[in-house]
Amino acid sequence: MEDTGHFVGLQRQVGRVSATALVVANMVGTGIFTTSGFIIGEVGQPSLLLLCWLAGGVFALCGALCYGELGARFPRAGGEYVFLRESFGPGIGFLSGWVSLIVGFSAPIAAASIAFAAYFRDAVGMSDGFSVVLSISGVSLVTVTAEALIAAGVVMVLSAIHCRSLRIGSRVQNGLTLFKVLLILAFTSAGLLSQSGSTAHFSGGVEAGALFGESFAVALIFVTFAYSGWNAAAYLGAEIRDPKRAIPAALITGTLLVMGLYLLLNTVYIYALPVAEMEGVVEVGARAAAALFGEGVARSFSGAIAFGLLSVVSAMILAGPRVYYAMSKDGLFFKTFSRVDPKAATPTRAIGLQAAIAIAMILTASYARLLLYIGFTLSLFAMLTVIGLMRLRRQGGHLPETYTTFGYPVTPLLFICGNLWIIYFSIRSRPVPAAAGIATIATGLLVYRYFRKKNRAFVVSTSDPVSAATES
Repeated sequence: MEDTGHFVGLQRQVGRVSATALVVANMVGTGIFTTSGFIIGEVGQPSLLLLCWLAGGVFALCGALCYGELGARFPRAGGEYVFLRESFGPGIGFLSGWVSLIVGFSAPIAAASIAFAAYFRDAVGMSDGFSVVLSISGVSLVTVTAEALIAAGVVMVLSAIHCRSLRIGSRVQNGLTLFKVLLILAFTSAGLLSQSGSTAHFSGGVEAGALFGESFAVALIFVTFAYSGWNAAAYLGAEIRDPKRAIPAALITGTLLVMGLYLLLNTVYIYALPVAEMEGVVEVGARAAAALFGEGVARSFSGAIAFGLLSVVSAMILAGPRVYYAMSKDGLFFKTFSRVDPKAATPTRAIGLQAAIAIAMILTASYARLLLYIGFTLSLFAMLTVIGLMRLRRQGGHLPETYTTFGYPVTPLLFICGNLWIIYFSIRSRPVPAAAGIATIATGLLVYRYFRKKNRAFVVSTSDPVSAATES
């Protein structure tokens, strides 16, 4: 008997507030609590640190403004996969979906879960515990530790919640996001009122040439990672109510809110710590809390950060499977991942696939290697997506009944140029992660050829009757 779940479509259950919360939750993750020490090590000046976060925010906002138009044009599940399929065809669309599966969601879920486990261990004072390593010829393949098991458990529990119900998952997501925003606002407010910091830490001028140097560009690589997630609401296009208004509003509002939070947090970091005490520090948030409030509060802050990181993991678990669902419905991925649970109306099999890949990464890769793997490829496909918007505009103009990009064509051109700059310096200064990203794309080409051969007769249709019924 045929599985009727195949004919159950996604439903529009997500409102504007939840969509905005999804954007905020995806963006505010490990990056803002861990990268400022590396950035100050590159640029050397507090003022350049703030300018770097501002520049990264402007790039992200330009992307959100452009994706808002694409989301209003194509309010379907899949985000960049759908946008690139419409602008460049199914091949480029598939590659973006493949990258989303491996780099865009599974790897960040693994990284954020590992970060949660590390902060949780510090907060509760847990010892290093056991470590079981499976290796072949001296090469470590799988490492099982207490932290890895905690991280894997987080992925399984949150994946189960999002399988159960989109409405329940959204409420959990909203609650975790609200906690994280309130945590940042409380920390920044108390930090700026504390007498333990110093405004002398902000001293130091900015040379004009520094803004165009290699160090500033390399620092933007870290910032780009911290801002990633500004496009999150676009992935749930088929499940957002009033998508032509709600998607652009969620992307733009969420990005602006996060820009403000990031600048506030970095202002507190600088107020709390001199440059010498920030450089190269991973746990810069906890270090700033210790300087302002003492070690006891810093430990509690680590626990609060750990809880806030659950929001990041939850948000990515929610958004990612919609890409694989859309690819499967187009015949470009295994058919089973297009099936939706008839009771929960969630793509449970796609969620399970993503969880399995993330857990495999937790057991086989370190946190640092995962972070280095993510940035280059995501910048490349975000840039291609915005180029696709300009191509669609040339082919058919803009749709008068939908949102259109503010400041067009300056906005997309600024985003494209900014990402080209970042990609160039990524290859120049971080060749190994860039090579890994290129290898991932090359593997995706082989997988795409397999599915095209297997489904030679398929026709990618954006007017599929089942999709049309659920996306109208």
